[in-house]
Amino acid sequence: MSAMLNIRTCPTCRSSRIRKVRKDWTGEFKDRKYTVPSLEYHECSDCGERVYEREAMRRIEEKSPALKKNKHKQAA
Repeated sequence: MSAMLNIRTCPTCRSSRIRKVRKDWTGEFKDRKYTVPSLEYHECSDCGERVYEREAMRRIEEKSPALKKNKHKQAA
């Protein structure tokens, strides 16, 4: 069983307007964009800070071209 974050205050701006959202998340590595569909994370509507739970980070890492390249080198 994994612990779920219960964030009520933004760690950056201390706003109480941080909420759990589910959105398509887009990252970029060396001018290569990648998307994680329907990712769940906390986002502050005041400052834009994002906080990710372990499962969200796992999904981002799974799609990241930076990590795919490293995994490929390790397997070779």
